[in-house]
Amino acid sequence: MCFKLEVAYCVGGVISPLLANVYLHYVFDLWVRDWRHQAKGDVVVVRFADDFIVGFQHEWEARRFWAELRERFAAHGLELHPDKTRLLEFGRFAAVNRERSGRGKPETFDFLGFTHICGKTRRGRFALLRQTMSKRLRAKLWELKETLRRRMHDPIPEVGKWLGSVIRGHLNYYGVPRNSAALRSFHHQVVLLWKRALNRRSQKADVTWERIDRLIRSWLPRVRIVHPWPEERLAL
Repeated sequence: MCFKLEVAYCVGGVISPLLANVYLHYVFDLWVRDWRHQAKGDVVVVRFADDFIVGFQHEWEARRFWAELRERFAAHGLELHPDKTRLLEFGRFAAVNRERSGRGKPETFDFLGFTHICGKTRRGRFALLRQTMSKRLRAKLWELKETLRRRMHDPIPEVGKWLGSVIRGHLNYYGVPRNSAALRSFHHQVVLLWKRALNRRSQKADVTWERIDRLIRSWLPRVRIVHPWPEERLAL
């Protein structure tokens, strides 16, 4: 079982991310540390600012945690976001359990820019898939399109260097195993946007794909997986 939780503040005004982090350290982090010690099953907690995931071995314990967390937050003027808090079955046995009960495939959830999916390896074993959120991908491409429009007449080497840094930053964050398709899609869309911007520099401009290929080789990094598998990264 897994919770997707996000906090909605109800304490009069907007709380900055820094204050939110400090506040939740006392309201949530210290409390959940003690809560885990008395849990019967495994409990895994991942928090980033006001967005966090809590995983449980037992469904009944997940529901008890949910109820007690609502009370804890209410006592400190906070509440869980009603549209972004949900209990879902996720993990190694989720697909089998849901198939047996006729409930379809396990639900997915978004966290820290990734859509998390219950997947399988080629041998049929469980595998956690992390794919770039489509919403984040569309937003980034729209931002690049607008910036390329403003920089339409900038020197090509400057634009190429900038686009290269954009793609490297994207790969450094989203370059996780099994996310290659989304990485290739982003790279391809960036190339298309750059070609379109170059064609708009002049009514007579007709940038060929041969020239685009040369620009890609000169300025844009190749798509690659940057991060190792979790078992490799965490190996002692």
